[in-house]
Order: sequence, then structure tokens, then C-alpha cells
Amino acid sequence: MKLLIPFAFLLTSPAFADVPVARDVLFQGTMQLQVDLRDVKQGIFRIHQTIPVSGPGPMVLLYPKWKPGNHSPSGQIENLAGLKLSAGGKPVTWRRDPIDMFAFHVDVPAGATEIEAEFQYLSPQKGGAGGRRVFGPSMANLQWESVSLYPAGYYVHNVPVRASATYPAGWTGFTALRGQQRGTTVTYDQVPYDILVDSPVYAGAYTKQVQLDPQVTFDIVADSPWQTAITPEQVALHKTLVQQADKLFGTRHYDHYDFLVALSDYQSGDGLEHHRSSENTLDADLLTDWDANLYDHYVVAHEYTHSWNGKFRRPADLWTPDYNQPMRDSLLWVYEGQTQFWGDVLSARSGLWSKQAYLDFLANVVARYSEGMPGVTWRPVQDTTSQPIITDHGPGGAWPSWFRSADYYRNGELFWIEADATIRKLTNGKKSMDDFAKLFFGVEPGQWDHELTYRFDDVAAALNQIAPYDWAGFLRSRLDSTDPAINRRTVEAAGYRLVFGDKPTDSSKKQLAKAKVDDFYYSVGLNLSKQGEIKDVLWDGPAFRAGIRPTETVLAVNDAAYDADAMARAITDAKRGAGPIRLVVKSDDRYRDVTIDYRGGLRYPRLEKIGTGEGALDRLLAPR
Repeated sequence: MKLLIPFAFLLTSPAFADVPVARDVLFQGTMQLQVDLRDVKQGIFRIHQTIPVSGPGPMVLLYPKWKPGNHSPSGQIENLAGLKLSAGGKPVTWRRDPIDMFAFHVDVPAGATEIEAEFQYLSPQKGGAGGRRVFGPSMANLQWESVSLYPAGYYVHNVPVRASATYPAGWTGFTALRGQQRGTTVTYDQVPYDILVDSPVYAGAYTKQVQLDPQVTFDIVADSPWQTAITPEQVALHKTLVQQADKLFGTRHYDHYDFLVALSDYQSGDGLEHHRSSENTLDADLLTDWDANLYDHYVVAHEYTHSWNGKFRRPADLWTPDYNQPMRDSLLWVYEGQTQFWGDVLSARSGLWSKQAYLDFLANVVARYSEGMPGVTWRPVQDTTSQPIITDHGPGGAWPSWFRSADYYRNGELFWIEADATIRKLTNGKKSMDDFAKLFFGVEPGQWDHELTYRFDDVAAALNQIAPYDWAGFLRSRLDSTDPAINRRTVEAAGYRLVFGDKPTDSSKKQLAKAKVDDFYYSVGLNLSKQGEIKDVLWDGPAFRAGIRPTETVLAVNDAAYDADAMARAITDAKRGAGPIRLVVKSDDRYRDVTIDYRGGLRYPRLEKIGTGEGALDRLLAPR
């Protein structure tokens, strides 16, 4: 159907100048940004911002759209409200760009030297489509890009800003920024806008700061005071993490570093990298029920690794001069995949995970991508690097095992395990991925206020410098493969093979208990809640072929009320010849009987050592 646009509409539509392209020139003046966090109960940030102007005429103010570390246009413009501009005490009209919703056009009046902006950021009350919930009853996560505007036409590194934050009485704020406190307001030192954005604040009423070494602190904010109780043993493990990272990379790319750790059942979970800090929002009982939270111990190691990989060294197509030019994610298998690799290795080397825990969790990864992710057969890892832009990190609807998700993390990790084993084989054990880490990330010691970019060829060339080989071919064959078997071979090259037993590993039991999930994924193809709600169905698995879909609820198994034991008995009995598995399934307000004809018994993944003596993976995990 042809769309006819009335001529009169074209004549009367408002004319907008293009949004100026960022240029590498210095912005004249310093922005002032004041954020009031005292409205804790309603979760409202109140913002006053002053932006210098050089004269009258058109100006464009931008709200950050492409947030660093998100790899996607994830700026929550829908949470910005109440925007009012003025100059010299008189209102100034703004107009939103008709195409770019993150751009605001302003006509600066004659005689004005600055534009003042008043607005609010309305934190989502629950995490979800509106973004993360960044307030709890006794804490807040201040991400500066969510509460500020900036002038179009400049590299963000060339826009100076002096920010301040007013906290509720009795609160303490932790950040990589330095500043001076007066009453409940902290005025931070002037920095470029990109440094401000890279320096979030965790603030709260119940806090504790632990010194891990002269340059590194572990900053805890919790829902309750007793949840800040970190033990000497836990402190020692995190000190060892810092030491092991030093030995791995050979240098630091920060002047000081803050592990920002929020322990909360209210604030949305998060792990986000920054150059001189990291955001780690984890369950409130992380420290007080340490063993039950075993799986999450890796998070701080992962985010810390990003100080080198992702922040200092960054893919060239992910680097942008401002926060409104689109990023490109083609190298996320390095940015995130190798960070996943090193974060997990450092977790094992530091003792945050035992070696066995590492192997147990790795078994789940290998099983997932060799048997539990049929989408591998049509969608290669390289294409999953587009996932953040497609769905903002989320899975593809109801069938994630078919559509795939952000698999450049864990699937990418497997390639680097194989790369390490290959280097060791090529050099007769003299070199490894540790040598790559020092060569690639250990350059420019102490440098932190700029990024050093890289491309695919730079990665392949660095690997070739460590051990001559067709590394470009190696990487492309893994990135572009649609053969699930290739994922088994990654760990086999490192001295282990994937096998299945009838019981989950001890580490997996803890992970499943924490997640409150009943796992029958590699048998009947189901993951369920403790109440029988179906969380995931393996594409083309036994349950899938029986017509079951996610969000339905299993009420009964073989005439018994559903629980994990009943399902396990039914699967075991079917293997012994007792007949197919019979379920009563509730879908919305309908009930039906479902029969699953599966005879393979219970199956849980684990890794089994190949041969005797130390293999490549054993050497990789050994502390330095």
C-alpha cells in the first residue's frame, strides 16, 4: 500500500537541524551537576544541571543512549521526567528530535552564558523493562549517565564536569571519584564527562570498607548492618585475587580501584565493569551464607578483569567518541568471552572457587553448548555478539535453547581454554595464555585515562607472536561453527572429557539450591521451579516433543503430586522399564495429561580427566 503524505504536512512539520557529530575539540566551560538522592522511599533522583553555552543559537543536548558496558542502546530515556530548561531565570523551550528520542533541541537566547536544567530520574520500582531498580530501602546505585545530559558535538572526554551528590543523613557513598564532603553533600573533583560516567556510586546506610592493598578497596553496602560482616578468610581470598591478577597481567591500569559491592534483596542484580571500579550487586546473604552462594563468587573476578580487558583495551568498533553513536559488538567474544575465561581462572587461582568447583561449573558450560543448546546448529557464536542490540542481553523469547542468547560469554570462554591448550602444545609447555595476557593487556603500565583499541587482526597477531600458528583460521573456525561437537573438543584438548552421571555435582547442587530450580534438563529436557512451574524446555528434547512449553506447570508425576523426588523416581523407573512418564500439566486455566516417552535415566554433566598427570587445564588453574 502506498503511503500518501499530504503536502500541507510537509510544509508545516517543524524543521530540526541535524544533531552535531562529535568532534575532538575542547568544550568551553565546565558543566555543573547536582544530584539529590534523599527521596529513597519513592526512588526518585532529583537533578539540577548547569551547561555553559558559547553564544546564542541552536544547541542540542543529549541523554546517553549507548551505555558503556551494556553494548546496546540501553539508556533509560523513559525514566527521565520533568525536564525544564532556563537561562538567566527565564524559561527556555526545548523540542525533542522527531527521530532521535535521546536528543533535545534548544534555541539559546541572546545574552545567555549557561543553560540550567531541572529534571528527575524515576527509578523503576521493580527490575524489568524499565531498567534496573537502583534504590533499596537503605541504599542506592548512582549511575551518572542516567542523571545527566551533555552537549552534542564534542568527544565526551573533552567535556569537563564537576558533580555533587546529596545523600540521606547517615549514608556513606563509595566511588572511584575523589571529593570533599560538607554536611550530607559530597562535591567530587572535576573530571571529563567520560570519567564521571565510568565512576558510579554505591551509597547506603550500612557500609563497610576493607583495604585489600594500598590501591584497592572492597566497599560493601548492604540492606542490613549484619550483612556487611566479611570474615578474615573472605578478605584473604579477595586479596589473593588482586595478587593473582597482578601476576597475570604484569601491570595495573588504574591509580586506585574500588570493588563496589551491594548486597541486596531489593536492588536489581548487576555486574558492570569500569576502569577504576566495578559494580557488583549480589544477593544480600553473599557473605553470611558464603558456601550457598558459591557460584556467584566469580562475579568480582570477572568485573575486575574488565579493567584490563574491555576498559583499557577495547574493541575498536565498540569505542565511540560519545554515548549516542552506535556501538558495534563484533569482538564481544574477546571483550566478554576472554574476560569470562580469565575471571573464572582467577577465581580458581585465588581460591574464590576450588579447582573442583571450577571443573563442575565448566562441565555445565560444555554440556550446554554440546547438547543443551540446539541453536548452535544454526546460529554461530559470532552472530550472538548481536544479541545485546537485538534483545538488550535477554534470551530470544520462550525458547532460548533454540534462539540462543549472549553466548559469546560462556561459549566464547571455551575457545580460550582450547587456545591455551594449543599454545602449550605448540611451545612444548613453555608458553600459555598467560603470555598473551601480559603481551596484550600489560602494555602502557599505569595508564588508565584513555583506551587502547584493537581489531580481530591484532588479536590473531598477538597470539601468533606467542606461538606461530594460523590463529585467524583457528578463531574463525570456532566463531563461525554450527557444529555442537566442537565445544566438547575444547576441553578434550585441555585434558578433560564431558561425561554424565545420575547425580549432579556438589557445586551444581549448591547452584541449583540457590536458584530454587529442579534440573532435569539433560534427561527429559526440563528445568522447573520447586512448585513445578516450567522455566525452560530443551528444544526438540523429550518434553518438547511431548508438546510441553515454558510457563506451564507440572502438577503431578505418575499419579503423585509434583516435586523433584517424584520426577526423579519417574525418570529412573522409566529407565528400568516401568513405562513412560505421565504428567498432569496446567496451562493457564486448562489441564491436560502428557506422556513423555523417555528411557535414558537421570543425566547430569561432569568432567572426567583424560589419562594421568597434569593436563593443560590443570596447569592453567594452578595459582601463580
